[in-house]
This record gives sequence, C-alpha cells and structure tokens, in this order.
Amino acid sequence: MRTTQLPSLTSTQRAAQAKRLRQAVPHLAAAYLQALDRWLDDPVLRLVGRPIITECYRSPERQNELYAQGRSKPGPIVTYKRGGQSNHNVSPTPALDVAFLLADGSVSWSGLLLSKFARLMKAADARVAWGGDWASFKDRPHFEVLTGARKGGDGHG
Repeated sequence: MRTTQLPSLTSTQRAAQAKRLRQAVPHLAAAYLQALDRWLDDPVLRLVGRPIITECYRSPERQNELYAQGRSKPGPIVTYKRGGQSNHNVSPTPALDVAFLLADGSVSWSGLLLSKFARLMKAADARVAWGGDWASFKDRPHFEVLTGARKGGDGHG
C-alpha cells in the first residue's frame, strides 16, 4: 500500500527509466526491479526519495568523457576506466548506476541512501556487487552483476 507521496516521474522520465532498464542483463534488471519495489513499499524509505537509474549502457565515447572529468575537464574523478574498459560498455550491460529523485525534483547521490539501496539489491540477487564495497575507489552509485569472465572490483564503473 503506497499512501505517502513519492516524487512522480514524468512520462519522459518513465520512458528513460524503461529504456535504461532494457539495456541491462536480465538478472540485473530483475534485481533492480525487486529492490525498487521493496524500497517503494517501505513507508520510511519512500519518504526520502525514489531510486532512479542514471546510466546503464555507456558508449566508449561517453566513458571517455567521464574519464576526462577530474583530469582534463573540471569536476571530481568519477571513473578510472577508459572507453571499452568498463562493464557499462558491454551490451547488454551487467552494470547500472543509481541516484535518488527527491520530492523537490532534485537528484541525490547520497552515500547513506545508496548503502540502503545496495542492501536491497544484494538481497534480490547474490550476484550483485556494489561499488561502495570496493576497497579503494568507492563507486557508490554503481551496481553490477558478477560473471565468470569479468569480476567486479576497484572502479569497474
């Protein structure tokens, strides 16, 4: 029963979420949907915001743009992987990034909220790895599913 007001997604945002989710490998998409349902069904969690997928598949060109951030472009470093090196660069992708849409329409990458969502993602599928658990570079918005060929690790985002 969802009685508390959630941030509403516009039709454009709903379409973008659906498109991003279709880019993910099926078991990652299923884990995200299960975690999202559990989040939205919790009366306390739904008060703080709505999880959204900010990126799933990323072209090598987009990956290189992000790699430049904090190096040749302003801003903090957000990845240590160049184009073609990230799990985001595989299609369908075993990786997605999450943030939170807040009631005022702003977007948050709160480490506390991401850690709460990470518990739900990992409970939904034991193959899910969270970038916030990595030893060196903490990539808190990043979730990926582990496969035999590519293991999660420091900064696959």
